[in-house]
Amino acid sequence: MTGEPTAAQVRAALAEQADPADAIHLQRFFKTGPGEYGEGDVFLGVRVPATRRVAKGFTTLPLKQIGDLLDSPVHEERLAALFILNARFAAASKPRTRDERARAEMVEFYLDAVRRGRVNNWDLVDSSAEYVVGAWLLDKDRALLFELAQRDSLWERRVALLSTFAFIKAGDPSTTLELALLLLDDRRDLIQKALGWMLREIGKRNDPTLLTDFLDAHAPELGRTALSYAVEQLTPEQRTAYRAMR
Repeated sequence: MTGEPTAAQVRAALAEQADPADAIHLQRFFKTGPGEYGEGDVFLGVRVPATRRVAKGFTTLPLKQIGDLLDSPVHEERLAALFILNARFAAASKPRTRDERARAEMVEFYLDAVRRGRVNNWDLVDSSAEYVVGAWLLDKDRALLFELAQRDSLWERRVALLSTFAFIKAGDPSTTLELALLLLDDRRDLIQKALGWMLREIGKRNDPTLLTDFLDAHAPELGRTALSYAVEQLTPEQRTAYRAMR
């Protein structure tokens, strides 16, 4: 590729991978019908591995061009934009060449996209929050996540939770546990699933006792979906006991 890459080139590369039959399946899978959380989303029919491959060819795409893709009505174009943003953020985070100004600019760019409703499905959040916001906040104050967790937007709340996956992987589940207390009463399905998933990961990656201590204290307050996800890797006896506490 010669010259600066463009959003139009990314669109063309994705279009080459499109499959109309997959598009129909994906529109159903991501709940794009009237009143559903993905209402109105448009799919080309490009599977995630193919979208990742396309994105890898455009890791120097300028932020303005990434923004053009995020403003697209096409789901895969927004997903590709986020994969590219992740790559740019990782490049700016390398220890020897760490660029704090560029990192801060990308975090603000990402949060603006979330606020504007451009990161607006669970896969878009899950593919980006920990790699941008979570990675940014690893060594910083995390008050931002508690602000996001109290917003009305489903996607901002899910970003708050999924950002903490970076902390869990780094061995620090404390923020996840604090956010869990804040979101105990949130019964939206995609928050329930995210909450249960992050709790399960604490037990899997950090310390099983942290998970069981949390459940001993709060299982009766958790929604059924969150509890079901949280206990997936516990023993059958533990799963039965915690489910009986509701």
